Formats: sequence, structure tokens, C-alpha cells
Amino acid sequence: MIQRFDLLLSPLPGLYLLQRKPLGDARGYLQRLFCADELLPFGWSQPVAQINHTFTLRKGTVRGLHLQLPPHAEMKLITCLRGEVWDVAVDLRTHSPTFLQWHAELLSADNKRSYLIPAGFAHGFQALTDEVEMMYCHSQAYAPDSELNVNAFDPQIGITWPLTVADMSDKDLASVLLSKNFFGVGL
Repeated sequence: MIQRFDLLLSPLPGLYLLQRKPLGDARGYLQRLFCADELLPFGWSQPVAQINHTFTLRKGTVRGLHLQLPPHAEMKLITCLRGEVWDVAVDLRTHSPTFLQWHAELLSADNKRSYLIPAGFAHGFQALTDEVEMMYCHSQAYAPDSELNVNAFDPQIGITWPLTVADMSDKDLASVLLSKNFFGVGL
């Protein structure tokens, strides 16, 4: 099988950046956005349960940080289809050597990169351009009772957002700060 991406490691175990390799000619190109067989060695072992598409109107908008808790913990494959985002993943896995550490990558329609985020990581992004479109492949369907929303400005995590925050949803603004007794997400 021909792999349609190069794998770029991140400093957080299990978190991968995929550099897609489009096939093109004078007519344009084709790029594979998801292939279960190619992602199996990196932990994607379930079918895609849900695909979501978001549109973010305004540069500076922050969405997140979101994750689902067991038994609905999920992997996500995040792709920017239009515009540019600063995409953040935060390790919230119990007993992880990188617990509460975050890593961000620039995702854009132009750089053709996707973020493979394992279960136990919170995810969010900041739009770096107006009119951003994102696609999310999820290994589990959304389960509202298993959702955890972590405050994007939690001092225990310490994310430094690159732009002044222009907008957030009421739900994200009301997200909790992690307590000092938060020991992570057991998987």
C-alpha cells in the first residue's frame, strides 16, 4: 500500500502530525483525507463514527478545549480545509509522562497537514484567518454526558494563544478550570 502522508512526530506521545501528499497533474490534485488502514499503526482502530465540519467566521476566535470521557473517549483526525488555524492538543491522560502539557501546530488549507489526536487529549484551535473551515473525523459519536470542556485559559495548562482572542462561545467561556486535584482522564 502506498502511504499518502508523511508522519511527523510531536513531543507528546501518541500525538501525530500528518503531512498529506496530494497526487496532482495539470488538472489539479487528489488528496486522501482519511484511510483507516494507513492510520491503524498510529492507534486508529475503530471505524469513523462521525464527521463534523465547522466554519469560523472571524480571525482570533478560539474554539475549545473539548474532549469526551470514557466510555466515549475518542480519537480525532483534524484537517483545515480553508484558511489557517493554530491547533492545540492537551494531554490529560492519567499517568502520562506529558500530563497537562500542550502542543500546537499550524494547520492550513495550503500546508495540507492533519492532526491525529489520541483519546485523552483535549482539543481546541484559534483561527488565524477569517472564514476558516475545519473537518473532524471522530472515532466515537458525540455523547453529551461524556463531554469535558476545559477552560482555554486554564493556568495549569498555560496555553499562549498567538492572537488576541476575538470571540468564543458562551459554552467555552463557561468551561471549568481544572482543580488542583485533577489527576487526568483514565482510559
